[in-house]
Amino acid sequence: QVQLVESGGGLVQAGGSLRLSCAASGRTFSSYDMGWFRQAPGKERELVGAITWRGGITYYPDSVKGRFTITRDLAKNTVDLQMNSLKPEDTAVYYCATGGMVRVPPTFRVDYWGKGTLVTVSS
Repeated sequence: QVQLVESGGGLVQAGGSLRLSCAASGRTFSSYDMGWFRQAPGKERELVGAITWRGGITYYPDSVKGRFTITRDLAKNTVDLQMNSLKPEDTAVYYCATGGMVRVPPTFRVDYWGKGTLVTVSS
């Protein structure tokens, strides 16, 4: 069993930045791929960043590429999402997840979800 707790969400103006953090407890997740997802009202949950355990390979969809950066610290059992140049369409609840990255097609198999943290970007 793994517990994931997200933090760092809040209200920010368009063009601003936020850093989200995810802390894992229970079983260590050092051998898991990690991902960040988001879900806005009326929209499907989407993957916005993923990083592999082996090799630290990252993935970003075009909607956030160049603006978001995912990092992990194996020693601290944390994964962060640095979000820059935020846009109103980035407004969503952001979720941390453990699982496995699948590259073809790009997707992410989720084993555990965090409860989410709300990010609101004002125009």
